Amino acid sequence: MPQSRFSLQHYEGFSYLDEGPSQTETPPLLLLHGMLGDLSNWDPTIGALSDAGYRVLVPVLPVYDLPMAKSNVEGLAGYARAFAEALDLSSVVLAGNSLGGQVALLYALRAPRSVAAMILSGSSGIYEQRMDADLMRRDSRDFIRERAAVTFYDDGHVTDELVDEMYALVNDRERAVRLIRMARSTKKATVTDRLASLTGLPTLLVWGRDDVITPPDVAEEFHRRLPQAQLHFIDKCGHAPMIERPGAFNRLTLEFLAQTVDPAELAPSETSSPASHS
Repeated sequence: MPQSRFSLQHYEGFSYLDEGPSQTETPPLLLLHGMLGDLSNWDPTIGALSDAGYRVLVPVLPVYDLPMAKSNVEGLAGYARAFAEALDLSSVVLAGNSLGGQVALLYALRAPRSVAAMILSGSSGIYEQRMDADLMRRDSRDFIRERAAVTFYDDGHVTDELVDEMYALVNDRERAVRLIRMARSTKKATVTDRLASLTGLPTLLVWGRDDVITPPDVAEEFHRRLPQAQLHFIDKCGHAPMIERPGAFNRLTLEFLAQTVDPAELAPSETSSPASHS
């Protein structure tokens, strides 16, 4: 997959991007990519947020590298939490797409006092359309291209490079088995009935109106169950708004951060943003 334009850093066994000022009055943002995603998915958002004065951290999630017993979404949530602890982060804003959204939710459920706010986009955790079984039975590049196109409203985002990466993945037995295991774990670790416990956590839901993997009704369910959530749909957009509609995604994110964690914007008596739905 494409390499991020930002420089990879390494510390205590973790690999990650770290952009923006190292010391800020606001909690750093921890961006979590999806199962078939990578760091470059967040490049436009990293640039927009760091330019606005936020510290942005993007760890490489070890989707294919955890011990087999921990090769699941719970294992990734533990890894993300260990990353924050290694960097001595007392509070973070979590942002996750797809599998990364479910990782963010499990992180927040485990350590709610360490999460200042949360941003979810195309998040798993309630339900999603499964692709793993069909994908692993095929090795046709044309079939893989067709399945990858489901991610986007505009299939122009499905490049030859992406298809080649996915083709190599499904023909690597060990990685393919881990991918299936990870995908199945998202269903076992659903969070639907636990969302109400995230009382007081400001949450932004940014969803593609044309998402067919986690359709709009998933976003509506998150909105109903998360006590302090605001939901925004982006038209002509699929499962990964930060890739397909980065301008709209970044604008909504910056507005949300100003409402919830930016001391320069918050009124002294303001403790959270009101729920809204657009």
